[in-house]
Amino acid sequence: MRITVDLDENTLSKLQEVTGIKKKSPAVTHAVEQYLRSVRVEEVIRKAVNGETDYSTTNEELEAMPFDDLDRLIGLD
Repeated sequence: MRITVDLDENTLSKLQEVTGIKKKSPAVTHAVEQYLRSVRVEEVIRKAVNGETDYSTTNEELEAMPFDDLDRLIGLD
C-alpha cells in the first residue's frame, strides 16, 4: 500500500544510516517491521513472566521467530 509520510530529513538520513539501506521506502519499511517485531517480542515476554503461557523457548529462539509464529504464540491470530 502506498502512503505519504512526512519525516524530518535528518531523521530519515539517520534511519538510512542505521539500517544500512540507501533507498528511503525500504528503510522505512524495515524500521516499521523491526518495531512491530519488538512489540510482539515484548508481549510474549510479558505473557511468559505473568504465567499466561506455558510455551517454553529460549531467548535466542524467541528472537529468531518469524512474525506469524509470534502472533500465534501470543494469540494475535
